Amino acid sequence: MSVTIDVPKIQKAARNSLPLIIKTNKINHEIEEQLEQILAVFLEEFGQKEILTQISYCLRELAVNANKANTKRAYFMEKELDIDDEEDYQAGMASFKADTLNNIDYYFEKQKEAGLYIKTGYHAANDELTITIRNNSKISRSEQMRVYDRIARSRAFNSLEEAMVSVLDSSEGAGLGLVILVLMLKKLGLNEEAFDLDIEGEETVSKLVIPFSKIHKDNINELSREIVKEIDSLPQFPENIVQLQKMIDDPESEITDISKHIAMDMSLTADLLKIVNSAQYMLAKKVDSITDAVKLVGLRGLKNLLYSYGTQKILKSGLKEMWNHANKTAFYAYTLAKNYIKKKDLLDDVYIGGILHDIGRIIFFSAHPKLAGKISELAKSRDMGQNIFEALSAGLNHAEIGALIAEKWNFPEDLIISIRYHHEPNAAPADKWEAVATIYLANCMANFEEKECSFEQISKSVLKRFGITTEEQFSLLLNKLIENYDRNYDKEIIDVEKKN
Repeated sequence: MSVTIDVPKIQKAARNSLPLIIKTNKINHEIEEQLEQILAVFLEEFGQKEILTQISYCLRELAVNANKANTKRAYFMEKELDIDDEEDYQAGMASFKADTLNNIDYYFEKQKEAGLYIKTGYHAANDELTITIRNNSKISRSEQMRVYDRIARSRAFNSLEEAMVSVLDSSEGAGLGLVILVLMLKKLGLNEEAFDLDIEGEETVSKLVIPFSKIHKDNINELSREIVKEIDSLPQFPENIVQLQKMIDDPESEITDISKHIAMDMSLTADLLKIVNSAQYMLAKKVDSITDAVKLVGLRGLKNLLYSYGTQKILKSGLKEMWNHANKTAFYAYTLAKNYIKKKDLLDDVYIGGILHDIGRIIFFSAHPKLAGKISELAKSRDMGQNIFEALSAGLNHAEIGALIAEKWNFPEDLIISIRYHHEPNAAPADKWEAVATIYLANCMANFEEKECSFEQISKSVLKRFGITTEEQFSLLLNKLIENYDRNYDKEIIDVEKKN
């Protein structure tokens, strides 16, 4: 029976640093084939297709071992034996292999009834692919020691032949498999840190960490720099906005002088009044005075507004869907920060971070009419492969591209960090984590609403910070945000299409 996988969905997860998780109650041949096909897509995305055979073996070995651990738990429960008792363990293992092999479908059903599962996760981030196999049969101390012993033995072997002739514990049949796994990783130039086995809560977790191809990384970085270089051909920020930024930075400036300068630009004046009168500020009455508006927004908030306004002025784009996503992310981030983080200085930062988090993606599509063609030709001329260009155009590395552009346009460091790490909050500097995590969660919520990601793909540490432990809690919160956004939020605070 042939297995079909959703290749575009897998590519999207790889290119946007979203974990992809496959949860099953058993591992059979069909599921093994599916897991390997998903792996092939990830490895091809990051220039490691040539190691598919070796990593497929490792993936299969870990998945089968996780499944076997669950089958073992189901078997011991069926036989009313205590798996943590050494005497019961030895008695159970004496008949486990023969009994389960002859009746595996029965024990698969028992695994399902007991709520036992295997989760296979793929996550491309920080220049490496992490493959994680989780099963909710918590490994015992004695079992863990057996695994560590096999790994330790493998250090002494230089070849598979040496391992084969060595005396290995074959009582559970998995000893040689783990040794081969470690030897394969060694052959690929990966050290012991590439494989890990640990306990997290009630789960046994096996991990493989595969670095991206250096050539592939270099090609992506080179094309990303070329994209940013093309920004030189774009107009700089409008002069009146540059002047306003200088006035805001000048401690001698008066709010009345700043207000007068804003009033000289009718379009900017209208946008500022729209924002102040939107649901974001929840004012009791409408504000018509630009001076009052500046006082309400504050100089920090005004400065952030100008980064957003200036960016959208430069990127004269008809990509309304992207800007609507940005506005929604900004609203969700602001509301989350206001209700959960409760730090006033963070509100403006997460709002503008939400507006501009996808600037790298928007730039690629709209910054220059000839940009895509130039980058495609560059990829061809340097024999980089059209797939790299296609991956970039679909969003690969857009967070880094956006951060490089933000640096070029002299955005503040906090905003650059928010753009760079909005898909990988746990890689952000510790003192910026809350702001980045808020933007990350808001973006995930907007993507979830648009059916672009699942609850399983969202960072558990970020969810925990916002008191979310279940998908039901997540959905309730998101529904409230959607309701508030649809009821109160002026989605056309800055309507790019009307302005241009």
